[in-house]
Amino acid sequence: MIRPATARELPLLQDIERAAGKCFADIGMVAVAEDEPPSLKVLGEYQEGGRAWVWADGDDLPVAYLIADLVDGSGHVEQVSVHPDHAGRRIGRDLIGHAADWARAQGAPALTLTTFTEVVWNGPYYEKLGFRLLPEAELTPGLREIRAAEAAHGLDRWPRACMRKEL
Repeated sequence: MIRPATARELPLLQDIERAAGKCFADIGMVAVAEDEPPSLKVLGEYQEGGRAWVWADGDDLPVAYLIADLVDGSGHVEQVSVHPDHAGRRIGRDLIGHAADWARAQGAPALTLTTFTEVVWNGPYYEKLGFRLLPEAELTPGLREIRAAEAAHGLDRWPRACMRKEL
């Protein structure tokens, strides 16, 4: 069910992101809900680089996706989104597991991500998957750069942090 994303599916990934974002509006994070997904150009770079995967349904249509990077030698989940119609089926967990396998294959010692710490399907969910909150002193230069870009984008209006899972 998890496979590489294709170039023709990139607009579907944007649709998944928009649908998943609507859940944030329900908890008062309207700006997050209204934030545009990654551009087709950015998604294309992940897809061409072999760092974009989808979870496809029985008709082979993407219902979730994950894009990843290497940041300071660790795998980094840049984005993982599951269409709300398919939530609660452990699809996100499976995609994160796939990203961990990819990171291991790259020789990475860990998988990192940034997240909202108080959103149930974010920070607390990732803790259940074995991630831990990183204190400021443990942030690598690349993670600091990501967090600075997020803050400049306005995401720090809500508690946000980096997390890490050892591989």
